[in-house]
Amino acid sequence: MDHSHMDHGGHGGHGDMDMGGDMCNMNMLFTWDTTNLCIVFRQWHVRGPASLVVSLMAIVAICAGYEALREATRRYEARTDKQEEATGPRRKNQGEASKRRRLIKSVLYGVQNFYAFMIMLLFMTYNGWVMIAVAVGAGIGYYVFGSHTKATKETACH
Repeated sequence: MDHSHMDHGGHGGHGDMDMGGDMCNMNMLFTWDTTNLCIVFRQWHVRGPASLVVSLMAIVAICAGYEALREATRRYEARTDKQEEATGPRRKNQGEASKRRRLIKSVLYGVQNFYAFMIMLLFMTYNGWVMIAVAVGAGIGYYVFGSHTKATKETACH
């Protein structure tokens, strides 16, 4: 809601507080405006064209990194599944190894979900430039790391 037209008791809108004009701008509607854009954290504040370009490159790298993590997880699963099949019932410590594999796979799954939701938060800045960077990063990540997977996704965020 726009309160600029309202009387705030003669305090110039915000009293004696020095707002400095450098606060994070949070949009809930799609925009291309990057003025005072903060990306996920208050500390990740875009203050000009150079920081915007660096931020967009970082987002591309982050999203490509997510695809690298997914591929690394797939390779780990394939390798451990193959090892489990090869050792079969002959191995004495099969139960321990299986528990360790399951724990590692669970941790990797949790990290993937955390990563995916962080990317979702990037997208939810509702800034067109950030949204494009997310898509470009995902595309580059798939091109570089996803050669063994289908291009279709099972779920929206991971």
